[in-house]
Amino acid sequence: MDFSGIHNYYEHLVTDYIHTSVIPNMPDKPADFFLDVACYALSRLPSRYMRHEIDMVFYLEESVRADMVEDAHKAVDIAVEYIKVNFNKNERYE
Repeated sequence: MDFSGIHNYYEHLVTDYIHTSVIPNMPDKPADFFLDVACYALSRLPSRYMRHEIDMVFYLEESVRADMVEDAHKAVDIAVEYIKVNFNKNERYE
C-alpha cells in the first residue's frame, strides 16, 4: 500500500509563505537556512493531514482556514528569528 499521498496541510502553508514572503526578503541566505526555518515552524504547528487539498478546502470553514494560515505565518516568523540566531552557530554548513 502506498501512503505517499498523505500530507500535512501545514507543510503547504509554511512552504508557500517561505517562498512568497521570506526568501524574497532574505536573498543572501542559503537553502539550508530556509529548510531549517520550515522544519522549526512545522514542529511548532499541529498536524493536519489530508490526501487531497480539495478535501481541506471543502471541509474547512473559511474562518478555520484563515486561522491556520495566520498560525503558519506566525510560526514561520518565529522560526526565522530563531534560526537567524542559531543558524550555523557551530559552522555545521561550512
